[in-house]
Amino acid sequence: MDWLFLVVAGFCEIGWPLGLKISQASANRMPGIALAVMAMAASGVFLWLAQKTIPMGTAYAVWTGIGAAGTFIIGVIVFRDSADLWRILSVLLIIAGVIGLKLSHQ
Repeated sequence: MDWLFLVVAGFCEIGWPLGLKISQASANRMPGIALAVMAMAASGVFLWLAQKTIPMGTAYAVWTGIGAAGTFIIGVIVFRDSADLWRILSVLLIIAGVIGLKLSHQ
């Protein structure tokens, strides 16, 4: 169950940079800011729950990895951020690291 909490925390981690970006692209900034604040809070709570049994370093690396890769993917798809070869390979390395941490966890 703690790994599920960690994955949820990672997906919530995507919400706060998304909310900040939405707040910059809109005349009404409050919905984006509200999304960012709620996502930060939810992400923190789920990370806290996950760390009950998952080592702190592993939990933090997986949490930030999911957030970084997910934010990159949303940036490319929704906001048309650059998706050159080096950026894609770099995100794949982050994903490989997250998978490696999961597989190495006892």
